[in-house]
Amino acid sequence: MIPTLTDGDVTLRAHRPEDAQGSFEQCQDPSSQRWTTVPVPYSMADARTFVEEVCPGGWADDSEWAFAIEHGGRYGGTISLRNEGSGRAEIAYGSHPAVRGTGVVERALRLLLEWGFAEKGLQTVIWYAHVGNWASRKVAWRLGFSYDGMVRRWQPQRGELRDCWVGTLLRDDPREPATTWLANPVVEGDGVRLRPFTEADVARVVEGIGDPDTQYWLAFMPRDPGEAEGRQYLETVQERLATGHTITWAFSATDDDRLLGAVGLYRFDSEPEIGYWSHPDARGRGLTTRAAGLGIRYAFETLGLDRLAGFASATNTASLKVLETNGLRRAGVLRNAARTGTGEAVDLVGYDLLAEEWAAPRR
Repeated sequence: MIPTLTDGDVTLRAHRPEDAQGSFEQCQDPSSQRWTTVPVPYSMADARTFVEEVCPGGWADDSEWAFAIEHGGRYGGTISLRNEGSGRAEIAYGSHPAVRGTGVVERALRLLLEWGFAEKGLQTVIWYAHVGNWASRKVAWRLGFSYDGMVRRWQPQRGELRDCWVGTLLRDDPREPATTWLANPVVEGDGVRLRPFTEADVARVVEGIGDPDTQYWLAFMPRDPGEAEGRQYLETVQERLATGHTITWAFSATDDDRLLGAVGLYRFDSEPEIGYWSHPDARGRGLTTRAAGLGIRYAFETLGLDRLAGFASATNTASLKVLETNGLRRAGVLRNAARTGTGEAVDLVGYDLLAEEWAAPRR
């Protein structure tokens, strides 16, 4: 018999014939099609087969314990534990668009995991997700799953093998994040907005990092970038947030959301540093200086940092001005410590700013 589990708000239960409509709606959703193995196209007949045959069949042969999520009296998706034997299972989840961003799936998964460990004697639960499925990875992180890396060409999807992320949760692991996932909330002031990157920024990222000035001064940027490099830039931004490495914001004017550059806070585990680059449309308007100033304010006021460093090539007068205008003080010169995009060795000027120095003019 399939049990019913609830936390008083979210309920896990056996699938019912009427869930076919919700399954059908869920599987028309582009995100569901992109990140799961649902057939495309997906018909009402497929939905009926799923809720009336596939899910009950997994319980019948003990291969997969699938539950329907119910919230507010309606279907919210399907979650399951796929029985791998020897106290092991794979967790799987897919949500109806109506419940995304509400925390319903996370609460449902907590119910599922506790049931699996307590009632099915599980010792280890493994999680897989296609590379790029940040929503799935963040839910797994919140639940306490480790992040154990990437497996190449592992997950089948409609005739292809996709690269996937993998993580595990052990029976006795805390059900809470074991690492830091950095936030990059919207920060506004002085006519400038720092915000998370979006898919709509890809073309502007390519223009910005591919601009001749950026290519010259920032040798670590990909050479002659195209759309693939622009998308990889956004993936790297997400990866560094997820691993506690760097906060990187897109910045724009408050009256126009077009990307004008990026501001980052780096190296939290050693020497926190401010960094930035600008799209040609931002130059000569003071926007990069103001955007960097918002990042510095966030570093001291929100993150509570004691010190912030900054570096710029000795001949990059525009970048030096951004740091100096924001109150950072020269701390020294590292000779021939950087290279331009054309391979020339250049001196690197180091700056820093202490929290009390930044706050002093504002008292």
